[in-house]
Amino acid sequence: MEFVFKGFRLDFASRTHIMGILNVTPDSFSDGGLFYEPDRAIDRADQMVEEGADIIDIGGLSTRPGSEPVSEQEEADRVLPVIEAVAPEAGVPISIDTYRASVARQALAAGASIVNDISGLRFDPDMAQVAASHSAPVALMHIKGTPRDMQQSPMYEALIPEILDYLRGSIRLAEDAGITQIMIDPGIGFGKTFDHNLTIINRLDEFVRMGYPVLVGPSRKAFIGAVLGGLPQSERMEGTAAVVAASIMKGAHIMRVHDVKEMARVARVTDAILRESTDRP
Repeated sequence: MEFVFKGFRLDFASRTHIMGILNVTPDSFSDGGLFYEPDRAIDRADQMVEEGADIIDIGGLSTRPGSEPVSEQEEADRVLPVIEAVAPEAGVPISIDTYRASVARQALAAGASIVNDISGLRFDPDMAQVAASHSAPVALMHIKGTPRDMQQSPMYEALIPEILDYLRGSIRLAEDAGITQIMIDPGIGFGKTFDHNLTIINRLDEFVRMGYPVLVGPSRKAFIGAVLGGLPQSERMEGTAAVVAASIMKGAHIMRVHDVKEMARVARVTDAILRESTDRP
């Protein structure tokens, strides 16, 4: 449960790690447009590190339900200036959130050191080799369909077994390419109904038993708003905190969130409960 790469060390067994979300897009579902300008994105990255982010996850392509992809060139143009500015000074690893091998290759050359692929290496056959050639850890997520159509009545015969099988296939792709440091992500909100998401959180220990660090990304998502009577994403922080705490109690190792300061505090208290100690490792 320890990753060592490019001068960084992440010990996922010692405490929950926080992955801060930095979308440099005009249309992401929660923070679209807020950090589209490079200067604002760089300031936000610095702020997230101060607030307790262990990883900064930078994405230039919205994957919200129903979204249409932009060109690879536009995606690269959005993320590369931010990565080049943030990576040398951040003091934490930068993750590139993309499913396109060409964008990942440029991002890794610019200073990113982790690949976060929502398709689990499935959308682009060159992605595994790109990550392997840079000795980059990967986060492999499950998705049913594509961002354009994934929320159009997603159905499963057996929800958890199907997600586990998909992730096992992605792990094989990674390992066959020579990738040794792998995180898995069940893909909250990516081809799942609201009830599916709740089931995944409740049965997260089944993913933990696969033996890889488990990443969960519930931040401000619609199922939380539904549980709370239809609250908009701007009012879902407390609900997100509940999911973060529940996920950690079920064994999650990395939480991908927008509200870094608040969720880092939630994680720290939840970790203390699990350790039955106020001493932070």
